[in-house]
Amino acid sequence: MPFNNGHTKLETANGEWLREILAGLIGYLTTVYIVVVNGSILSEAGISLESGMMATILASFAGTFIMGIFTKLPLLVVPGMGINVLFAYSIVEGTGLSFQEGLAVVLVAAVIFLITAFSRLGLLLKEAIPESLKHAITVGLGFFLILIGLEKSGLVVSGEHTIVALGDFTSATVIVSLLTLFLAIFLFIKNIPANFLITMIGGTLLAYFFGILETGKRAVAMRPDELLFVPSFSAIDEFSFWLAVFPLTMIMVFENMGLLHGQLEMLKRNDSYDKAYQVTAFSSLLSAFFGTSPTVSAAENAAVIASKGKTGKVAITASIFFLATIFIIPWISMIPNTAISPILIIVGVLMAQNIRHIRLDDLSEALPAFLVTVMIPFTYSIADGMAFGFIAYPIVKLALGKQKELSAALIVISALFMVDFVMKIAGM
Repeated sequence: MPFNNGHTKLETANGEWLREILAGLIGYLTTVYIVVVNGSILSEAGISLESGMMATILASFAGTFIMGIFTKLPLLVVPGMGINVLFAYSIVEGTGLSFQEGLAVVLVAAVIFLITAFSRLGLLLKEAIPESLKHAITVGLGFFLILIGLEKSGLVVSGEHTIVALGDFTSATVIVSLLTLFLAIFLFIKNIPANFLITMIGGTLLAYFFGILETGKRAVAMRPDELLFVPSFSAIDEFSFWLAVFPLTMIMVFENMGLLHGQLEMLKRNDSYDKAYQVTAFSSLLSAFFGTSPTVSAAENAAVIASKGKTGKVAITASIFFLATIFIIPWISMIPNTAISPILIIVGVLMAQNIRHIRLDDLSEALPAFLVTVMIPFTYSIADGMAFGFIAYPIVKLALGKQKELSAALIVISALFMVDFVMKIAGM
């Protein structure tokens, strides 16, 4: 009888290990698309596609591994969608900072994020910013991602007499983009496991059959100095540097708060929130040295939890798979924009769904929120889009005699955005 009891325990332990490893594999397969998508977005900020993918791999490996070791949670940590667009298009391209100076913004924002993780500052920020503006930022980022996806696919182009116009629907690029988008929507709606990964594979095959895929041996354009980066603080004395730090910090704090709260609720592990929050903050700090936008707790962790993953073994397994992705960089770097853009569009739609949380029946909340959501894509700047809403919010509240709804912290933040606008008008 003791032997049988021991044998049963061994079988149970083996079954648990197998379940955790499979959940880790599922987590990896549902998030590995980020290597190509984030690498593509980072390449817009001034580094090679391969270096962007390497940075994504290393940041995902480190953040996920640390999460598994220190929190014993089955959560993957990867560069966040939306926040990577903020980094590439607003912080680097929008302010004229170099890539290394942009990484310094990431580093400073991550330090502030760390401070919020180990103090009451996080709670202060959370309470200071109205819910409508928090959701508006997410919605605006979603619309921005949709716009970028449409541009990358060729579905929209700069118009001759309009800001944007439909692309050439007779071109092979646009046809492949449309077919890949339809495939992505079908797989996503049907909730097919690893749907984004399948979309990229299917989109690449379509590009090949239509003759628009660059085939042949590809030289890997990755320099040794782009394996680890040294952030540059040469612009730290400029107001634009600190104005870039603010929206990045806000999104890092609020996005991780929301993601972790929901995921730990699903796991029934709310007692682990502080540790998980602190790990995501530390992982964001490491991102600055790996050369990528900050990491977040992956939205796809819901798939891991649904796979019955329960412990840190899941995260450790997924991190090993991420590290192994290094060996296929030459092949995955051939994935075309037509296979990436549908993912950007779908993720953007998912983010835009947060519009349902904005109180549309209250114009004092809805008007500033809509300014944020509309001006982010229209100005092609997340920081400028946020500024319109944050400046409008106290003005609308004061006009309606609702000044009691304004916090001191929000007034200070709005004033900083106003100062930035004044400086831009003055040409400073």
